[in-house]
Amino acid sequence: MMKQMASVMLFSVGLLLTVALTSNGCTKETEKPLRVGVTSGPHAQIMEVVAAEALKRGVRVKVVEFSDYVQPNAALADGSLDANSFQHLPYLEQQQKDRGYRFDVVGTTVTFPIAAYSSRHSSLDALPKGAVLAIPNDPTNGARALKLLEDAELLRLRKVQDANVTPLDVEWTRGEYQLRELDAAQLARALGDVDLAIINTNYALEAGLDPFKGLLRESPRSPYANIIAVRAGEAGRPDVKVLVETYHSPEVRAFIERTFKGALVASW
Repeated sequence: MMKQMASVMLFSVGLLLTVALTSNGCTKETEKPLRVGVTSGPHAQIMEVVAAEALKRGVRVKVVEFSDYVQPNAALADGSLDANSFQHLPYLEQQQKDRGYRFDVVGTTVTFPIAAYSSRHSSLDALPKGAVLAIPNDPTNGARALKLLEDAELLRLRKVQDANVTPLDVEWTRGEYQLRELDAAQLARALGDVDLAIINTNYALEAGLDPFKGLLRESPRSPYANIIAVRAGEAGRPDVKVLVETYHSPEVRAFIERTFKGALVASW
C-alpha cells in the first residue's frame, strides 16, 4: 500500500513539474523549432547566439545557412523557413517587387557598411586608366556600390533615384573605368582579377578581409539596416516575437560589439 501511494505521489510531482514548465513558456521537445534562414558568416554567427538565448526563453531556433542572397527568400516563401535574417530593406522591397513575395518585417538587426577592396593597389589614386571596378550584380547592392563610387568622385551618375541606378546611368568615370557586375558572394574571390571590388561586409569578413582597411567605406549611418522577415500575417506569432526580443537583447548586442568591433553595428 505504501509503495502504491509513493508511486502516485511521484507521478503527481512529475505531472506538476511538466505543467509548471509548460506554463512558464518552455518549448516541448516535440514541438517544431522556429526555422530561421541566414547567410553564412556574421549573420549565422549572430543567429547562433540568438538561438542559445532564445532557448532560455522557451523557444527553440534552428539556424539554416545559405551561401547566396536568393535562396533564403525562396525558402521563406515556400514554407521551408519560418523567418530569415540576411537582407536589408531595399533588397527585400526589390525582391517582393520582382518575385511577388508577401513578407512582413518584424525587426531590424545589424548594418554592414559596404566597402571597396583591392589586392593590386594601395589607394584610389593608384587606380590606372581603364581599371576594372567590380560591383554586386543584384539591383539594390549594385546601386549602393555605384553611389559609394560616386561619393568618392570615381564616377558620376545621372540624376535618378539612388535605389534605381545601374551601370547604364554612369555618365563619366575618372579614368575610363570598366564596371563589371558579379554575384555578391563571388566578389571576394574575384579580387585578383579586378582592380577594385565593392564587397558586402558579411562576405568580406568571411573571406578574411578587414573592413577598416578597405580603400573606401560606407558610413555606418547608411539606410541599409538588415531586417528579420516572416511571411505576411505571421508577425504576431509568439515564437517570432521572442526571436526579435532576443535579438535585441543586451547579450546579443554585447556579442556583436565584442566580436565584430565596429565592422558591423547593431541597428536597433
